[in-house]
Amino acid sequence: MRAALWLLALFGIAAAVALFAGNNQGTITVFWPPWRVDLSLNLVLLSLVALFVVLHLALRGLSALFSLPRQARQWRMQQKERALHASLLDAISQLLAGRFSRAGKAAQAALVQERTLVGLDARLPQAQQVRTMAHLLGAESAHALQDRAARDAHLQHALNESVERAGLLSPETREGVQLRAAHWALQDRDAPTALARLKELPHGAQRRTLALRLRLKAARLDRRTLEALETARLLAKHRAFSPTAAHSIIRGLATDLLSEAHDASQLLRAWAELEVEEREMPEVAIHAAQRQVVLRGDLGMARNWLLPVWERMVADPRGLGDGLRVKLARVLEAGLDSVDADWLARIEAAQRNNPRDPNLQYLAGMACMKRQLWGKAQQLLTQAGLGLQDVGLHRQAWQTLARLAEERGDKEQAAAAWKRAAEAGLSS
Repeated sequence: MRAALWLLALFGIAAAVALFAGNNQGTITVFWPPWRVDLSLNLVLLSLVALFVVLHLALRGLSALFSLPRQARQWRMQQKERALHASLLDAISQLLAGRFSRAGKAAQAALVQERTLVGLDARLPQAQQVRTMAHLLGAESAHALQDRAARDAHLQHALNESVERAGLLSPETREGVQLRAAHWALQDRDAPTALARLKELPHGAQRRTLALRLRLKAARLDRRTLEALETARLLAKHRAFSPTAAHSIIRGLATDLLSEAHDASQLLRAWAELEVEEREMPEVAIHAAQRQVVLRGDLGMARNWLLPVWERMVADPRGLGDGLRVKLARVLEAGLDSVDADWLARIEAAQRNNPRDPNLQYLAGMACMKRQLWGKAQQLLTQAGLGLQDVGLHRQAWQTLARLAEERGDKEQAAAAWKRAAEAGLSS
C-alpha cells in the first residue's frame, strides 16, 4: 500500500513538473556590466537544485570527516565494553564448569577492563554493578580454591561497591553479596559469622526462603535450638519443605530443645516455647515425659503432657508405631507410684478394650502390682510376657513374675520365670 502511494505521488510530481516546465517561456536576465546574460527559468531552477544537492553532500562529507576521531573513540569504547561483558560471561561459565582458577582470572580481567574504561573517561551506566559482580565471581572462585584471603578481599570490595552510591545500584545486588557471604561462612562452619551476615540483611530479605534456610543451618550448627525451631516454623509456613520433611525437622528440633533442659524448671520453659501442634506430636510429648522422669520433675504434669498421645493411641491402636507404644508404656510405668485414680481407670479401660495388646497388658499388670492386686497382676504380666516384642519390657515382665513367685514361696515357678528373663537378656 505504501509503495502504491509513493508511485502515485511520483506520477503527480512528474505531471506537475511537465505542466510547469513544458510551456514555461520565462527567462531570467542577469546584468553584469558590460554584459547581459539571458537564462531560461527552467535552467536556473535546475541549477539551484543541483547547487543545493552539491552543497548538502559537501557538508555531509565534511561532517563525516571531522567525526572520524569521535567515531573511532566510540568504536574502541564499544570493543572494550564488549570485552568486559565477555569476560564476565566467561567467568560465570568457567565457574559453573568447575574451572575456578580460570574463573578468577576472567573476573580479574573484567575488573581490569572496567578500570581501563574509567581511565578513558567512559562512564558505563551499570559500571558499579559490573564491579560488584566481578568481585563476587572472584570471591566465589577463591572460596572454591580455599583461598580465604583473596575471597575476603573480593568480598570486602563487593560490599564497598554495593554501599557507595547505593541509589544507582539495586538493593538485590548487595543482598546477594551478603547471602553468599553467609553461605561461605556456613561452609567454613563459622555459624556466628553466618548469623551476623544474615542479620545485616533488611527485614524483608531476612524472611526469604534462601535466607531462612541459611539461618536454619547456622542456628543448628551453633546449637541455637530455639532459634532454629522458630526458623523451621517459618520455612514450613512458606512451604519450603514437603509436609513430611517439615514435620520431621520440627519434631527433631523440638526434641533437641527438650533434651537441652538440665532441670525441671528449664524443661517447663522449653515446653512452654512449643506450639500446640508440636506438643501433640507423640514423639515430642513422650520425650518430654521421659525428660521429666530423668530430671525427677512433676510426673503428674508429665502424664498431662501424655494425655493427647494416650487418647490418640486408645482411639486408633495402630496409629502409633511399636517403638512409641513401648516408650509410652515405659514412661507411664515410671510414674505408677504417684498415679491417680483417673489414670488407673484409663489404663484399665484401654486394656479391656484391647485385651490382646501386650503393651497394655504389661502396663495394666504393673499398675495392679502397685495396687497389690497380685493375682490380676500375675495374669496380665504372664500374658504380656508371651506377647511382648520389646526385649526390655519382656525381661522386666518375667523378672516381676519371678519376684511374685518368690514372695509366694513357689520356687519352681520363680526359677522358670528367672530363666525366661535371662533368655530375654541373652537374646538382646
